[in-house]
Amino acid sequence: MVKANWIPDRQDIIWIDCNSQIGQEMRDVHPFLVLSPSTFNNKTSLVIGLPMTTAEYNADNPFAVAVGKASGRKVAQNSYVLCHQPKSFDWRMRGAKPHPLGKLNEDLFLQVCDRLNKIIQLA
Repeated sequence: MVKANWIPDRQDIIWIDCNSQIGQEMRDVHPFLVLSPSTFNNKTSLVIGLPMTTAEYNADNPFAVAVGKASGRKVAQNSYVLCHQPKSFDWRMRGAKPHPLGKLNEDLFLQVCDRLNKIIQLA
């Protein structure tokens, strides 16, 4: 059960509904790594972040960061953060919820941020 005052925060992994989608975009409900801080997320109702998947073909994807095992339907599978698909969603309207994995650890979060920065070259 989600607390009434819950607000997603930077490094949180949340469930988000990616529908509607088009082309190669992800669809349905997926884990999502939050990049934006809670102050922004609360004020705007938006969350900026990166989708996550257990699709094994991402093992060779240079834009994906493997972040460990996530429990799937039958067995634990490798989970990947897709750094090439930054997105923003209205987390309130999409009914976002905390993911059981909680937060991504600091080392992996820094790897994700570094990979994203190599793509968009902000710094």
